[in-house]
Amino acid sequence: MHALLARRDVRLLVLARLIDTAGSNALWIALGIRVKELTGSSSAAGLTFFAFILGTLAAPLGGALADRARRRPLLIVLNLTSVVMLTPLLSVHDRRDVWVCYVVMIMYGLASGATGSAMTALTQTLVPPGQLGDANGLLQTLLQGLRLIAPLLGAGVLSAYGLGPLVAGDAATFALAAGLLTLIRHREERPQPTQHEKPDARIAAGFRYIARTPALRQSTIAVVVAVIAFGFSETVLFAVADQGLHRPPAFIGLLSSLQGAGAIAAGAAAAALMRRAGEERTVMLGLACAAAGFLLDAAPTLPTVATGTVLIGASLPLIVAGVITLFQRRTPAPLMGRADAALNVLIGVPQTTAIAAGAALIALVDYRILLAAMGTLMAASALYLATRPRHRLIETEIETRLARKCPR
Repeated sequence: MHALLARRDVRLLVLARLIDTAGSNALWIALGIRVKELTGSSSAAGLTFFAFILGTLAAPLGGALADRARRRPLLIVLNLTSVVMLTPLLSVHDRRDVWVCYVVMIMYGLASGATGSAMTALTQTLVPPGQLGDANGLLQTLLQGLRLIAPLLGAGVLSAYGLGPLVAGDAATFALAAGLLTLIRHREERPQPTQHEKPDARIAAGFRYIARTPALRQSTIAVVVAVIAFGFSETVLFAVADQGLHRPPAFIGLLSSLQGAGAIAAGAAAAALMRRAGEERTVMLGLACAAAGFLLDAAPTLPTVATGTVLIGASLPLIVAGVITLFQRRTPAPLMGRADAALNVLIGVPQTTAIAAGAALIALVDYRILLAAMGTLMAASALYLATRPRHRLIETEIETRLARKCPR
């Protein structure tokens, strides 16, 4: 880790990512609260997050852009564009202005998709292959810590000062992130245009690469199954606090803190786990932690629920860091943006569907049955990854090396 942080460009990239994420996380939750205040409707508030997800579905376009341009200048432009994108939120004063929030959140989702793919691709370029696990583990630790603090900060500022300061603050974080990116000294080569390939084929190249690369294909299938379970958990954990532990809704805050503590601890350990066991086994461990956590949450006692919640939190950085590192190590640099965007779409669509399905099912099915099903899905994902034969890992290494020498 010390060798990683000794690199000036890596420190600047990590800091830019953290500052950008802090401002965004603070604003997103506050914007939903503001819409709820203006309309009195929980559905209207929930639509702010749906609008963001709707924007992220265009991630393949952002991934294609990230592979056609130099990533650092692109990130600078995207951050500065986001500063301008936020300004309409300053005109939101009553329920008639709520549509502005939805439009901005769709644009936010579009920008987020392109930024995420470009950031993943730039990280692949700046960080030596042997240190990618360290970089992703560090990022997950820091990002999970931010997810504990930033929403509380956003809600507090909204309550005390209104939406305006939060909008200005988020715009400032985008501008600061752009400034930090300009200080990165690494100079990228201009990507070579793909010859004799239609635009729609270029956009779909990330999906095709995942489909024909055994390691990425199997990991993606396992994670897609897992995110369905995570989508159900958005609603089921409320029932755990209410029906299982007979606690008020505010108790979810304590469970979220326990989940965050598990995530921070696992994020700190993720790099060491990947060095010792590899990315795929780290993902398997994360899936197994989630399976055990969901099953423990079905027991109506505080110690078991607390333990299960910590395990669920710990599973997230292990899965995310493992999958991102696996993609970065096995994807040619000219395809990294599109492969990352394809992964985000393949994960985002079923997760969104599962969140909606979980909200409907909790009214019809006992929450313990849902938790058992979620644990079973996680365990099945882990077992699916464990079926991967060793010789196919070797084949994938050969395919990746050839692809790096002859990028498509």
